[in-house]
Amino acid sequence: MQETILILDFGSQYTQLIARRIRELNVYCEIHPFDKFPEIGSEVKGVVLSGSPFSVLDKSAPYPDLSAIKGELPLLGVCYGAQFLSHTGGGKVLPSEIREYGRANLSYIDRENELTTGIHEGSQVWMSHGDTIAEMPANSVLVASTHEVKVAGFKVNQEKTYGIQFHPEVSHSTDGMVLLKNFVVGICGCSQQWTPDSFVEATVEDLKAKLGNDKVVLGLSGGVDSSVAAMLLHKAIGSNLYCIFVDNGLLRKNEFEGVLHSYQEMGLNVKGVDARKEFLSELAGVSDPETKRKIIGRVFIEVFDAEAHKIEDVKWLAQGTIYPDVIESISVKGPSATIKSHHNVGGLPDFMKLKVVEPLNTLFKDEVRRVGKALEVKQAILGRHPFPGPGLAIRILGDITEEKVRILQEVDYIFIEGLKKANLYDSVWQAGAILLPVKSVGVMGDERTYENAVCLRAVTSLDGMTADWCHLPYEFLSKVSNDIINKVKGVNRVVYDISSKPPATIEWE
Repeated sequence: MQETILILDFGSQYTQLIARRIRELNVYCEIHPFDKFPEIGSEVKGVVLSGSPFSVLDKSAPYPDLSAIKGELPLLGVCYGAQFLSHTGGGKVLPSEIREYGRANLSYIDRENELTTGIHEGSQVWMSHGDTIAEMPANSVLVASTHEVKVAGFKVNQEKTYGIQFHPEVSHSTDGMVLLKNFVVGICGCSQQWTPDSFVEATVEDLKAKLGNDKVVLGLSGGVDSSVAAMLLHKAIGSNLYCIFVDNGLLRKNEFEGVLHSYQEMGLNVKGVDARKEFLSELAGVSDPETKRKIIGRVFIEVFDAEAHKIEDVKWLAQGTIYPDVIESISVKGPSATIKSHHNVGGLPDFMKLKVVEPLNTLFKDEVRRVGKALEVKQAILGRHPFPGPGLAIRILGDITEEKVRILQEVDYIFIEGLKKANLYDSVWQAGAILLPVKSVGVMGDERTYENAVCLRAVTSLDGMTADWCHLPYEFLSKVSNDIINKVKGVNRVVYDISSKPPATIEWE
């Protein structure tokens, strides 16, 4: 039985971050919609109520049924969660006279309380709310205040029920991890035994029991998720795992051959399929980004299905689905309900008639990397930047031709290899080049040129949900720009994207 902290999601942009912080304490937790959470079993040691874009004063505000939780299990309300506990527990919530967003400092802390022990007056916290708790729930005691917010934290007497008006999960709350550890370890009594090694051991045993001697087919992409999923399955079922790596003609320069060789060295049963002509033929003349994605998805399924049918008696399709994909595919009120059009949850076509196995669907990206390290997957694969499923197709703005792919592959290669040589690659979360649908005037030698413009993009991020443009050294950008213009025929101008997400996105399409 795996000890679990349950997070009820009210649509906050920070909900996934709460889960990640708790998991950093080596404690497993799950996120569920506030109105669709599972039956509370003995494995659940505590519950967290997330924040929300809603006000508890709204008629449409989310109201969970906590009858099986409150007073029965340790319960921590964060921001909206705290306001909900107050509003429904005999307290009072009112619109704030001063809307408090951003940094604040604790002016009072109950150092004797089990939730706030180890936190000192003056500690910085992060606020993000338009309402305030004017009166605590009935039979409660104050455990924290700021200069502007009297009720920054409370505890309900005779219960392990707590509410805090600030966000401990964000890095701006300097003692946030102290508070979360107090709750998860001290109050809930979790043993902190959920580690990459324990995950590998438990998952391999589960896969052996689930799959037996069945054959499993997996489409490899060269990315972290599918590679780690493959190694977990390989450890469980060996040669009964059949991997297919498709070259869609939209990969990075030399990627197909290099990654295929790496997989073979890892001992995987893998087949490389050259389908460049099929993809480029279907994409000819197509400029709309969503249409390009759909074509690539359809052709991939057709190629993959044809290869899978060459394997006798396959019963399972393995996917590298990770936890954010699962969360974003569940309907929850608020920002966390956003659904990506390109991830693979529920993406199995009916005609394939295979059962699905997703060994990573409880892990965040950083956890996948730690599990991969425990499995001794090469750092060259684990440290790879995220790369879009449609590949260079969505980094070529407009229609796609073989010549445009060649140009972008060369530009991208110089940029990425340059980052590696300058020891900048690992400090960048994602980088790539975009071929723009414009040409510009230039001068090379004594001749006037009219050639392509390319844009370089590099961002820093934790999980891709938000991202800041990477402040690469001017000297590096200058060298890369010169190298690209001098070495890539067809390019005479290089620009650098300094947009953050939001409001921009990481990819251009």
